[in-house]
Amino acid sequence: MKEMGIRAQWIKKPQRPSIAPGTDQKLRNIPKQKFNPDRPNAVWCTDITYIHTKQEGFVYLTCIMDLFSRKIIAWKLSRTMEAEDVLEALETAKIRRKSDRPIVSHTDQGVHFTCSHYQKLTSDMIRSYSKKGYPYDNACIESFHSLIKREWLNRFDLENYWQVYRLCDQYIESFYNPVRIHSHCNYMSPNTFEQMKASSNAQPLTTEKQKTASAEKTDSGG
Repeated sequence: MKEMGIRAQWIKKPQRPSIAPGTDQKLRNIPKQKFNPDRPNAVWCTDITYIHTKQEGFVYLTCIMDLFSRKIIAWKLSRTMEAEDVLEALETAKIRRKSDRPIVSHTDQGVHFTCSHYQKLTSDMIRSYSKKGYPYDNACIESFHSLIKREWLNRFDLENYWQVYRLCDQYIESFYNPVRIHSHCNYMSPNTFEQMKASSNAQPLTTEKQKTASAEKTDSGG
């Protein structure tokens, strides 16, 4: 081979984009697998899943879940993995869910969630990250993506982006959030659970002074 000038052609192994070495040690994991915040808009978790179609190859579903109720508060189906497309879901969530208290935004350490665009978008939030290559730290949203595929998307021959979009919309907006019961929500749907909690929190508290006054009024025949 050497005499004939023949050389082997090496194929460089593709590498996944990553953040700078050592950066993962600086990133905080705030929930630490405690997935039960005591109020809405305390902790949001985000993840991306791949969905294969026959005509267009992969499309990418980004979902954001409020851990309080397990509700999907925003989602985005995109044709690319560009950060701008993926992070549009977070922009939607911030518009829909106003909060006067800091929100923890928990993600994995993917390039979409460590890029400058994400840093800017979450400048008013508390950023939190799973350990590198450890999906259990983001188990709730990982579980949802498994659920939507198992219960719904896998029933269909997925042809293209628009079919997947319609199916995701049907599952999330018409079934999962308003109808599907969840053990975490005391076997209520995420929407019902949030409404019940909001209603109970809105109930006026009766003070001991008010109770005493009411009892005295009853005793006096008032």
